[in-house]
Amino acid sequence: MSSAAVPQGAEIPPPRIEEVSAGIFAYVQLDGSWFLNNAGGIVGSTAATVIDTTGTEARARAFHAAVRRVTPLPVNALVNTHSHGDHTHGNFMFAPAAAIIAHDRCRREIIAAGHAAHALFPMVDFGDCPLTPPTVTFQERLDLYVDDLQVQLIFVGPAHTTNDIVAWIPARKLLFSGDVIFNGGTPFALGGSVGGWLDALDTIAGLGAVTIVPGHGDVCDAGAIEDVRAYLRFVLESARTGLAANVEPLELARGLDLGPFAGLHDRERLVPNLHRAYAELRGERRGAPLDARRMFEEMLVFNGGQPLRCLA
Repeated sequence: MSSAAVPQGAEIPPPRIEEVSAGIFAYVQLDGSWFLNNAGGIVGSTAATVIDTTGTEARARAFHAAVRRVTPLPVNALVNTHSHGDHTHGNFMFAPAAAIIAHDRCRREIIAAGHAAHALFPMVDFGDCPLTPPTVTFQERLDLYVDDLQVQLIFVGPAHTTNDIVAWIPARKLLFSGDVIFNGGTPFALGGSVGGWLDALDTIAGLGAVTIVPGHGDVCDAGAIEDVRAYLRFVLESARTGLAANVEPLELARGLDLGPFAGLHDRERLVPNLHRAYAELRGERRGAPLDARRMFEEMLVFNGGQPLRCLA
C-alpha cells in the first residue's frame, strides 16, 4: 500500500506499508536518505501501537492515513526510538490520544532542540509540526503489551544519539531498531558515540532478530548489524590513524578510500563520524556535545560545496 503524499518530481518511490509479521507493519520511506525514515505499527484486537513518526507535516499526515487504512482501531501508544525530528515531528498526529513513550533523554532533547533542524534543510517544506514530546519516559527498559504480545523497549544508547531505544518483539523475533541500524545509508554518530554504537550492536545481535525494521532503508535481516559494525570499525580505525598523524577529520575524510562503503548514500556523514571518534579517542565522554553547525558546514565542504541531498 502506498501513500499518495509524495512531492511532485521526487526522485524517490512513494512510501509503502508492509506487513512484516501478523498484525505488525513497517512503513518504509525510500531511499532512506536525510529525513526519509521508517516507522511502523502493531495492531491488536482493541487498539494499536505506533513505532516512530515522520519528519514533515505532509509525511506525518500520509503516515497517519496509512495507519488508518491498516486499522480503524485507536492508537493508544506511540514509541519514539530517539529524539531526531525525522522520527518525532509527526508525533502531533497521534496526540493527545496516544501515550508517547521514549527514553528520558529523548524527551529532554526534543524539547531542547525544538525545530532547530529546519534551518539545516532549507530546501524542505516542513509544514506545521507542533512540538509534541514524549509523555511517558523510562531509563533502561520498559515492557509494553499489544494484547498478549510483549514489546520490550530497551535503552542501547549512546549510539546514534544519547537516547536510542529499540523495540524488540521476542515472540516474533522482530526488531524495530530505530537508527541503530541504517540499511544502505551511512550511519550518523554526530549526536551519539562510535564506541557506544558498537556496544549497542553487540546488544541487539544478542537478541537473535530474524527480521529488522531499520530506521532507514528496506526491511532487512541480522546481516545489517554486521554491515553497520564494519563501517563503524572503519571510522574508528581511520580516526586512530588520523589522530596519530595530527590530521584534522575533514582533511582525513577527503583523502580516505571508502572501499566497500563508497556505495552508501549520505557519505558526507563520514566527517562528523570522524570528529566523534577523535573526541572519544581523546578521552571525552560518549555523547558529549559537538558543534553541530560546524559539522554541517564541514559536510558541505566534503560535498564540494553542494547542499545535502534531502528529498523529504
